[in-house]
Amino acid sequence: MDLLITNHRDVYHPQAGGAEEVIKEVGRRLVYLGNSVTWFSENVKGRPSMESYEGMTLKRKGGKASVHLYSIFEARRHEVVIDSVAHAVPFFSYAVNDKTVALIHHVHQEVVQLELGTFSRGLVKFMEKQVKRYPHLIAVSRTTKNDLKTKLGIDESKIEVIYNGVDHEKFKPGEKSREPMVLWIGRMKSYKNPFDVFEIKKRMKTKAELVVVGSGELSEKFSMEAERHGVKYLGRVSEGEKVSLYQRSWAILSTSFIEGWGMTIVEGNACGTPAVVYRAGSLPEVVRDGENGFVVDYKDYESAAKALDYLMEESNMRQMSKRSYESSLKYDWDITARSYNDFLTKVRDS
Repeated sequence: MDLLITNHRDVYHPQAGGAEEVIKEVGRRLVYLGNSVTWFSENVKGRPSMESYEGMTLKRKGGKASVHLYSIFEARRHEVVIDSVAHAVPFFSYAVNDKTVALIHHVHQEVVQLELGTFSRGLVKFMEKQVKRYPHLIAVSRTTKNDLKTKLGIDESKIEVIYNGVDHEKFKPGEKSREPMVLWIGRMKSYKNPFDVFEIKKRMKTKAELVVVGSGELSEKFSMEAERHGVKYLGRVSEGEKVSLYQRSWAILSTSFIEGWGMTIVEGNACGTPAVVYRAGSLPEVVRDGENGFVVDYKDYESAAKALDYLMEESNMRQMSKRSYESSLKYDWDITARSYNDFLTKVRDS
């Protein structure tokens, strides 16, 4: 199969995140399964217009907006296309190639209310609604599939749910820190609610180190306040340090308003670390309350603090750590890639 994947960023983009991790892990495995994979994205400063990565061809052209135009011309040249709709506005490859699939990480309708101004908000919400024109869609969770149905009015028969995976060779249990430690990891954006960390820590009765990792538009403001609240802010860290932090932590805390999947939760679980999350987006789908973590109501700081206090008791943490690791074993990138391969083959042959 000759497959094109369009996405704003590739692995070398300085702002690469969860969506790029999905494409990287699935794409390189699709190559192993015998497919030709091209990853088309916007230019990256200091990188060539074309290079090879893990068997995939990386092609770059244009900027944040113009990449949408250039991708249309590229979509004509390939057998099957996946448009990764990671930033709400689709790539519209379906207009030139009827073997096109939209990959939906999460629906942005509520998120843009928090992140954008009035004019931009209305335009982006309208553009996102155009994903209903795709003949095929992949949703990364059942929650995302339900949002596509209820918020964008998409026929569920067009939507295939394929869960993201985790690399168990990379993310695996390690030695826990001597003293209780809580990790928050994610983009520094409004919908991730990073400042909720301060409110939750304030209500905790257990003395624990709270470490925050991530970069983004709120980084500077968060950094200025972190020390005052007794929170350790590391900003962006290397992959090796990220794995080490997952392993050493006694709990992962997520305060996000919406998550299409919750990759950091599964990665943490794979390292034997339970999670405390808000009842928002797909997080209750990923976290089974009392098994691999706890689910509390949105912005219920008191309940989040109590759940973390429970996990800061070593015996409780050790017991739930084992269950968290076991729950992560049902997610694996090899399984995910085979599901993609089977689905895309059906699309090609339809």
